[in-house]
Amino acid sequence: MEKPAPVEHPIHELLARRWSPRAIDPSRPLTAEEIDRLLEAARWAPSSFNEQPWRYLVFDGSDPAALQAARDCLVEGNRWARLAPVLMLSVARDRFSHNDRPNRTAQHDVGLASENLVLQAVAMGLAAHQMSGFSVQRAREAFNIAEGYTPLAMIAIGHHGRIEDLPEDKREAETAPRTRKALSEIAYWGAWDARRQR
Repeated sequence: MEKPAPVEHPIHELLARRWSPRAIDPSRPLTAEEIDRLLEAARWAPSSFNEQPWRYLVFDGSDPAALQAARDCLVEGNRWARLAPVLMLSVARDRFSHNDRPNRTAQHDVGLASENLVLQAVAMGLAAHQMSGFSVQRAREAFNIAEGYTPLAMIAIGHHGRIEDLPEDKREAETAPRTRKALSEIAYWGAWDARRQR
């Protein structure tokens, strides 16, 4: 399903087409090549000092117990994502490798890598939906995530599915119009909360 953004100013069509669908076909697994292309896109994101603080745990069904453990980390409101053939968990390395100082932009940089990943998914005709609704503590324990690394988001990925297969409470959100705050609410000019002078 396509749901392009109703933009006020022209943007690249790939950006306009990116959204967070929930209707993902559980019967169509991704190939190893498709997963590698998504991760390759993430790999080429920019980062402070080229630190590349992103790590991705990939649950693609090749280890059914690991995929089930990832599904078990999701909160009830994200139960729809338990049917996705692939889940990924984005993780940030908290400190710089070259001086062991705190990396205050690590989570920002992981966000850039994840946006690359989801844009690549759009370009490949796939659905990708990032979620903060999962148990960080359960993920840490289930997957032995090392100290100094912060789990950030679970990402459900797969081929587009049918809206009618979603839980009833998620169907309306899937078809609702897309909205965003006005530019005047997110961009200030020259000082905090200052508006552009025309």
